[in-house]
Amino acid sequence: MGQEQKIISQLSNFDIRLLRVFRTVVNCGGFAAAEVELNISCSAISISMSDLEERLGLRLCQRGRAGFSLTNEGRLVYEASLQLMTSLETFRTQVNAIHHELKGELSIGITDNLVTLKHMQITKALQKLKQQGPQIKIQIRMIPPNDIERNVLDGGLNVGVIPQLRPLPGLEYQPLYDEKSLLYCNHEHLLFDMNDDDITAQLLYQCDAVAPAYAQLAQTKEHYQKLNTTATATDREGVAFLILTGCFIGYLPTHYAQRWVTSKEMRAICPQQLHFTTEYQLVLRKGACPNLVLDTFLREVNPKNIT
Repeated sequence: MGQEQKIISQLSNFDIRLLRVFRTVVNCGGFAAAEVELNISCSAISISMSDLEERLGLRLCQRGRAGFSLTNEGRLVYEASLQLMTSLETFRTQVNAIHHELKGELSIGITDNLVTLKHMQITKALQKLKQQGPQIKIQIRMIPPNDIERNVLDGGLNVGVIPQLRPLPGLEYQPLYDEKSLLYCNHEHLLFDMNDDDITAQLLYQCDAVAPAYAQLAQTKEHYQKLNTTATATDREGVAFLILTGCFIGYLPTHYAQRWVTSKEMRAICPQQLHFTTEYQLVLRKGACPNLVLDTFLREVNPKNIT
């Protein structure tokens, strides 16, 4: 207990920096994956982790050929570090609010391939936020919806943009935008030159199809159940890769597929019948402390949700 009190009393900026590195390594699942996120080498990450373990007097993780994993002590330190970072950001935000200044950080998790959705106002909202607070630091993580929810819940992200799925306790969801998806094939596919009237359900089922490997709503799954799924992809870019082979058909958002439709590399199949809409929403942690930076971003990205 004496050592713990000594550690807490001597917590410094250097310790906080080491804890930020540790948190990123845990979120990314290992040293190698954290290199890009931290923009430092794997050896530098290893040194930081060793320094943190020495300063805390604890073994935080196992690393080696078997892969990266947290020790029991590492899990407790990780949870404590999340509380610490949240408290520091809350303090900074509240002090800045006293001065009516926008300073601090905004960390956002976004589902892949939304940048081409014209009515998605994230870019304009970030632009206005940065104009109002030039010193604000912005972090964007492109990760799957389930990871976004988990990171928002544990404080690793301030806000997320995800498709509508099953709501989780402890999170607040705000409607954002809709995204339309159609069934596409490549110009080398046998369906490309066929009239929609000649494409039957039986013919469609004879074609190989690609489906997403991530969670879908029940009404969306119904569209894939009518296809002969012989391939899966973890994101929409993977779906596009397989459609472009000319061997698969698959659903893509219209805004994302438009570049290939324009170049006549893809076409939509029976768009009047084969389509569905995905609702996107903002996800926030319930009961989170007031955050002037986050509130400003929310007001800019979706004014109708601000009361």
